[in-house]
Amino acid sequence: NLPAASEHRLRLRSLQADDYADIKGIMDRVYRTMGGGWPRKKFLVMLKTFGEGQICIEDNGKVVAAALAVVVDYKKFGDEHSYDEITGDAYLTTHDPNGDVLYGVDVFVDPDYRDMRLGRRLYEARKANRKLDNLIVVEGYMDVVALACHGITNAVATLGTATTPEHL
Repeated sequence: NLPAASEHRLRLRSLQADDYADIKGIMDRVYRTMGGGWPRKKFLVMLKTFGEGQICIEDNGKVVAAALAVVVDYKKFGDEHSYDEITGDAYLTTHDPNGDVLYGVDVFVDPDYRDMRLGRRLYEARKANRKLDNLIVVEGYMDVVALACHGITNAVATLGTATTPEHL
């Protein structure tokens, strides 16, 4: 059961090993016709290889959306590559900390949360930041715009969800 809008406690953070059950549950729902969620081993390898590139949004302590990424040297792959080639079959064996492209491995959202633009929030956070250490969470879109006008480009907005100390 989805909490009422006033009861949401959304928080953007890095994924952790103990998030696997939530991730598997979402992937099983989203990708049910494609085999469901990844095996635990693949998830753990992603975290070990490039942990700061794996982010999520949780609501009241439960992961409800995630974005997974890898940094690659794009000239090694060019425009003619498969998903498995550039992601190392999602094991991130292609990760290059000195690479020039942050490649999105996957973005998925619990179907019950799809009307909240969480995928977009994750995309923006991933695009702007390789690490969450420098991410600023603000209340609304205009806050992000105001910060950008002053050269601060590492902000994302909760867009209608009250920012609480848990977000920080």
